[in-house]
Amino acid sequence: MDIETKKDIRKLSFDAVKAFMVEHGEKPFRAKQVHEWLWKKSAKDFEQMTNLSVKTRELLKANFSINPITVDKWQQSNDGTVKSAFKLYDGHLVEGVLIPTESRMTACISSQVGCSLSCKFCATGYMDRKRNLDAAEIYDQVVAIAQQAEEYFNMPLSNIVYMGMGEPLLNFKQMMESIELITSPNGLGMSPRRITVSTAGIAKMIKKLGDEEVKFRLALSLHAANDEKRAQIMPINEQNNLEVLREALKYYFQKTKNMVTYEYIVFHNFNDSLKDAEELYRFTKHLPCKVNIIEYNPISEANFVNTVEDKLDTFAEYLTRKGVNVNVRRSRGKDIDAACGQLANK
Repeated sequence: MDIETKKDIRKLSFDAVKAFMVEHGEKPFRAKQVHEWLWKKSAKDFEQMTNLSVKTRELLKANFSINPITVDKWQQSNDGTVKSAFKLYDGHLVEGVLIPTESRMTACISSQVGCSLSCKFCATGYMDRKRNLDAAEIYDQVVAIAQQAEEYFNMPLSNIVYMGMGEPLLNFKQMMESIELITSPNGLGMSPRRITVSTAGIAKMIKKLGDEEVKFRLALSLHAANDEKRAQIMPINEQNNLEVLREALKYYFQKTKNMVTYEYIVFHNFNDSLKDAEELYRFTKHLPCKVNIIEYNPISEANFVNTVEDKLDTFAEYLTRKGVNVNVRRSRGKDIDAACGQLANK
């Protein structure tokens, strides 16, 4: 069988692998062993599956492939942040980032090759969307970044954020499957509470997360709590305006009881006034939430500038006085284009 026509075994369900094994005269429990090698031990080659006989391994090799991602190149920032360009089996590249702190190791991973949403402040938004990643490719990024955390910092991976390239909710099925592989006791066994999925705001898919009663956390890239301003920088706001999003988030909270995180980049003289802070407070007060105020990381394609320190402090203080749970997030990995909004395969 030609390599091009071999199906990636990781695209098969457990039941499909089991059926294949039985059909070829193997015991059904072999499927469990294969599943464990693929998703618990992250095997990249059938030869690693040493508790299978040579004959069984040859059978698998003859019929299937494993198409793992590989680290094409990587850079380390002055602050320790590690950015990797991951090569996919078809030659496309996506980026993932390890963000180290004293208390946690966070993997920032991609869900699409490029992005279709064209947010004006984000480098990925200026790229075309080539394709969705499949669940195994998302899983592989986590495995690779977890290895980097151990190798460079001698610490286990503690958190995962779907905040890399692409819009996770436009790759819903594969995103959900990847989280199942990452959190399942038959996979990597990570707690879903340590996973955050970030969206630019697809209201119907936010409701779908509610219907699924997901255990992981949700972050909304808000960046303006005023429809006119938000539409200027995030074209998606035209189909998913703030009222529609508010209703979707209420529904999500009713179904999951999960606190929502709002991500808010403060741009100089655009969304950094006290009036903007008041609009943000009014939008967020309906649900238990926290607000991450994020430094802007300049990109060559756009003219936005980060707000000045005084304005940022005043903005955050206003929200804190109103009882909002506010974090001011400082940029990491800016010198290697690894910071929030800078991922563009550079």
